Amino acid sequence: MYDTIILKGARLHNLKNITVEIPKNRLVVITGLSGSGKSTLAFDTLHKEAQRQLMESLGLVTHGLTKPPLDSVEGLSPSISVDQHLTNHSPRSTVGTATEVYTYLRVLFARLGHRPCPACGADIPPAYDDAPALLDENEVEDAGLDFDDGPRVPCPACGATVPELGMTHFSFNKPAGACPTCTGLGVVNEANLALLMDESKSIMDEAIVGWDIHSITRYSESLQAAGRHYGFDFDPALPIRELGEAQRDLLLYGVEGARFRRRFPTIEPPRTAATGRFEGVVTNLLRRYAERITDPDYREKMEKFLVQQVCAECGGTRLRAESRQVTVDGRTIVEMTQLPLAPLAAWVEGLPAVLSAAEQTIAAPVISDLRERIRRLVDVGVGYLTLERASPSLSAGEAQRLRLAALLGSGLTGVLYVLDEPTIGLHQRDTERLITVLRRLRDLGNTVVVVEHDLDFIRAADHIIDVGPGAGEAGGRIVAAGSPAEVAEADSLTGRYLTGVESVPVPAQRRQGNGLQLVIHGAREHNLKHITARFPLGMLIAVTGVSGSGKSSLMFDIFDRAARQRFYGASDPPGAHDGIQGLAHLEKVVTIDQAAIGRTPRSNAATYTDAFTPIRETFAALPEAAGRGLTPRHFSFNVPGGRCEHCQGSGVLTVNMHFLPAVEVRCPACRGRRFTREVLAVQYRGHSIADVLEMTVEAALPLFAEVPAVAARLRLLADVGLGYLKLGQPATTLSGGEAQRIKLAKELARGRNGGRSHAHTLYLLDEPTTGLHPADTARLLDVLQRLVDGGNTVIVIEHNLDIIRAADWIVDLGPEGGAAGGRIIAEGQPEVVAQVAESYTGRYLHG
Repeated sequence: MYDTIILKGARLHNLKNITVEIPKNRLVVITGLSGSGKSTLAFDTLHKEAQRQLMESLGLVTHGLTKPPLDSVEGLSPSISVDQHLTNHSPRSTVGTATEVYTYLRVLFARLGHRPCPACGADIPPAYDDAPALLDENEVEDAGLDFDDGPRVPCPACGATVPELGMTHFSFNKPAGACPTCTGLGVVNEANLALLMDESKSIMDEAIVGWDIHSITRYSESLQAAGRHYGFDFDPALPIRELGEAQRDLLLYGVEGARFRRRFPTIEPPRTAATGRFEGVVTNLLRRYAERITDPDYREKMEKFLVQQVCAECGGTRLRAESRQVTVDGRTIVEMTQLPLAPLAAWVEGLPAVLSAAEQTIAAPVISDLRERIRRLVDVGVGYLTLERASPSLSAGEAQRLRLAALLGSGLTGVLYVLDEPTIGLHQRDTERLITVLRRLRDLGNTVVVVEHDLDFIRAADHIIDVGPGAGEAGGRIVAAGSPAEVAEADSLTGRYLTGVESVPVPAQRRQGNGLQLVIHGAREHNLKHITARFPLGMLIAVTGVSGSGKSSLMFDIFDRAARQRFYGASDPPGAHDGIQGLAHLEKVVTIDQAAIGRTPRSNAATYTDAFTPIRETFAALPEAAGRGLTPRHFSFNVPGGRCEHCQGSGVLTVNMHFLPAVEVRCPACRGRRFTREVLAVQYRGHSIADVLEMTVEAALPLFAEVPAVAARLRLLADVGLGYLKLGQPATTLSGGEAQRIKLAKELARGRNGGRSHAHTLYLLDEPTTGLHPADTARLLDVLQRLVDGGNTVIVIEHNLDIIRAADWIVDLGPEGGAAGGRIIAEGQPEVVAQVAESYTGRYLHG
C-alpha cells in the first residue's frame, strides 16, 4: 500500500528532470511563480499520466494520449481534474439544471403543486394517487407531446378538465413546459433593421447575402422589385424602419421566412432545419445565423446584427403561463429560481412544517436531497447565485466551484483530485469556507492537489511543493517541499512571502486625485439597492466586496455598457440606473476583462498583440528568404503558402475517440512544426519561425532586441507578468487572468504606437491578479501605478488584499452576496475602510 505518489524524472516542458513525492490523503498545494512549471507538473504530468493509466487498465486504446516524459511513477490513483475552463456554453443551461437542484424542484412542484382552474379560479390540488406517472417525462418528450396533450384532471369546483402536470411541464427545455414564444430561452433575437441598413456595402453583402449586390443603386432596385413581387410599393428613400411590420418581414425574410420569424422569434438550429427552404428576395438573416451558429467566428460577427430582447410573453422566466401559476407553500417555481441559494435553502428547510402528513410522506426524500445539494453549493461559496442564472454567464471560478460541489456529493474515495486555483473570484471570507470543503473531500480518503497562489490557502495546506526558482527556463525545479512551517524556513520566494520578509509594496502616500469625479446615480441593476457610487479620477481604485455583492453589476452591467454607448456607439443598453456624471472628463474608457482573446487555437499572444507581424517581416527580410521567394505571408500558419497543409498549420491533428473526449496528436507530416521544410530552413540568428513560436517572451526578448516593433511588445508582455508565456501558446489554453493581461499589454502598446498620451483614459479591470504569485502581483501593480502616474484612472474589481492595500480609494459593496448585498458599505482610503466594522473587506484589512 503506497502512502505517497512518487514521480521520478519528470521533464515535460520546463521541468528539469525532477523527482516529486506527494503524500496521499492530504491537502497538497503546488505553488511558485507564474510559469514556473506548476500546471505542467500537476495537470500535464500527474493528471494526464493517471488518466492514461486508467484508460489502459480498462482496455481502451489511448491513440495519441502518450505517456508524459518521466522515468517512472508509483502509487498513482484515478484522477479527476477541476480546471478553470468553462465547458458549458449552452444558453439553455442554468445553475439549476447544471446542479440538478432545479430537477428536484420540478419533482416537488409536480407532486405537491396547486394551481387555479382556468375556468372558475378554484384551487386544483395535486393528484397524489398517480405520482409515479409524474416522473415519466422521457415518454412525454419522446412522443413530442405539448402542454395540452396527455392525461387530464377535473376541477373539483366546476368539473372543467386541465392537463395533469408532470415534471416535464416545469422544464423550459421541453415543449410541454417551455414558453411557446421564446421556446424556453427567455429571450428572443430580433434583427436590428436600422443597423443592417446603415452597415457598409461589404458588411451587408456578407450579412444579408442572397443578392449579387454590386452597388447601392442595384440594391434599391432589388428592394423595389421585392415590393412589386409581394404587392406593396416600396420607396427606396423611405428608411426600412418606417415600413409597416408586415412589409418589413416580407421584405427581409420572404413569405416563409416571415411566417417562421413570427412563430419562432428565437433562433434554434433544430427548428430552423425543420422549416425547409425560405424564399424571398433577401436571404433570411436569422436562418443563416442559425445554420452557422456552431462557427464561433461567424457567430461573433453576426451577433451585432441581432438585438436580444427579454421575451415579452414569459418575462424571461422561460416557462409557459400555466406552469408559472402552480404554487407550493404559496410560492411559484419561478420565484424559487430567482432566490439566491442561501435563502432557497432556508425555504426548503422550513417546507415540512407547512405540509400535510400525506404531503410530507411524498416530499421527504426530495427535500432531503435538495437540502444536501444546496448546502454543498453554499459551502463552496456560491450561495449568492440563483437557479435561473445562465451557465455561460458564470465566471471560471464559479463554474469550477459548481463542479467541486458535485464532487462532494459523489462519495468517491481513493481518488486524486487536481484543482486549478479554486480561490479565483473569492473574498477572503469565502476562502476559509472553501478550505473547509476541500478538507472534507480529503477526509473522505482522497488526495487533493491544488495549484494555488493565495497565501492564506497555502498556509492551510498539509503539504507544499514550491516550484521555481524563476519562470520559464529559469523554473522547473523543486525549491522547497514540506509543511507550511518547513517551506517558510526555506530560502524560496514563496517562503519569504509566507514569513513576511517579502511583501507587495504599499504606497507611503495615497494620491488625492485630480479633483474630478465619476458618479453613478441610482444604480439598481440586479441586487443593487438604488445606490450612488463615487469614483475620484486620477487614482487607483479598488471595487471590493464578497462574491455576489454587486461589483460586476455596478461596473460592467451599468458603467461599462454606458461608456461603450457613449464612446463607441455600442447598442447594448446599460443596466438600470438614473445617470452617470463625469464621463465628459474622460477621453475614453478601456475595459479589460477575462474573456478569451480567441476562440480557436490559431490565436495566441504573438498574433493578438501584433508582435507576430513584425516577426514574420523580419524573417521575410532575410537574404535566404528573398532567395527562396518567401514573403511575410509564407511565415504565417494561418494562411496557405508556407504552412503545413496536412494539419493546416495547427501542428496537431484531432482524433475522434467516439464515446470519449477527442484527443490531439502531433502532425506526422511536420512533426508539430506547423510549416513546410522550405520555410523552416530560413533561420534568424539560428532560430526558425517554429523555434520562435516555442520561445517564451523572456527568451525572445534578447533575440529581437534590435527589432523595436517586436521588442516593445514583448517587453510589455513581460511587464504584466507574462514573461513565461510561449509566443505560440494557443489562446484556448490561456487562463482568464492571462488573457486579461495580454489585452492590457496590447492596449498599452496601442497607446505608445499611436503617439497619443494615455491621459484622461479610465481603465476598468476585472481581478487582474488572477493566477499571479505575490511576486508577480507586485510587478503588475507597478504597471498599474505607472498608468495612474501618467494621468489616468484605473479601477479594478479585486479580492486580492495586496492590491486593495495599495489602492488610493476603495468602494466596498455588501454586506453579503445576492439579495443581502447591493449596498455601499464603506468608501475611502484603505485606512478608512479598515475601521468599518460592517465591512468584511475592512476586517481583513484591519487584521
